[in-house]
Amino acid sequence: MNKLLLQDTFDRFLVSEASVTTFATFAIDGQLHPEFYDPETPEGQKAKGRRQVTWQEIRPFCYSVIRGRRTPLAFKFVFQLPESETALLLARAGLNLEPRDVFGLFFNCQYHGDVLTLTTGSSLRVFTMDKSLDRAWDAMLEDFLRNQELE
Repeated sequence: MNKLLLQDTFDRFLVSEASVTTFATFAIDGQLHPEFYDPETPEGQKAKGRRQVTWQEIRPFCYSVIRGRRTPLAFKFVFQLPESETALLLARAGLNLEPRDVFGLFFNCQYHGDVLTLTTGSSLRVFTMDKSLDRAWDAMLEDFLRNQELE
């Protein structure tokens, strides 16, 4: 939980959705609204051309809902690998896909009761029976978690 909520471990990941259930359920859809920012500010420049928020941007809000003496009843965070890193993964794995063929590489972090579950998934814009991308994404995420000393 410290690495998730208090450290920058996952800050580079995009967030498709987030929800935290305490006395009520708080939900974030992950969609970024760049028009909120003044385009001349650093925040406005950073938001330009993006569709989703990063974990770095919403982590403080999620933490403020979770912190306290009582453990949340549940939470769910759906993270997405940024497009630039998806392109690197495709190149490193030598896969026969273009970055534009990949809608997203996701991992879900779900907590309910006393069980924390991580699952991965991929969404493609093309049809293929080949699961090489899924295996490469799983291996990349496992390496990332191991390097962060997370089991």
